Amino acid sequence: MIDGQGGGIGKLTVETMRRELPADVEILALGTNAIATSLMLKAGADEGATGENAIVVNAGKVDIIAGVIGIIAAGAMLGELTPRMARAIAESPAVKLLIPLNRCNIEVVGVDGETPITTLVGELAAELKEKLNLRDDSDG
Repeated sequence: MIDGQGGGIGKLTVETMRRELPADVEILALGTNAIATSLMLKAGADEGATGENAIVVNAGKVDIIAGVIGIIAAGAMLGELTPRMARAIAESPAVKLLIPLNRCNIEVVGVDGETPITTLVGELAAELKEKLNLRDDSDG
């Protein structure tokens, strides 16, 4: 999970993933700042690292990257997302599960901007389970 600024979305996403995914799924918290990393670790991430180099190095090592759509845009998160970070994330071979948060002057056509963040994070968790080939027991 990659997050920045206040770390609230990363915290919510890690909490949701920790609740929805098996315990053996490793969650790595990568923050653009120490506050974001700290909140994701408190929410249940297994490990965490902060800053440009941590994100650049780890983007190529993980299987799946989760975060808001701005993590692939240089200058996002009030400038916390550097061009090196955005490029490393965008060019990573990892599957990218991006929450379509209409900020940073990025608007995703077809996304109304009214869907609560908790709903979007729930959809991200469901997609993550699918990518990890995990079956929901309630599916039958």
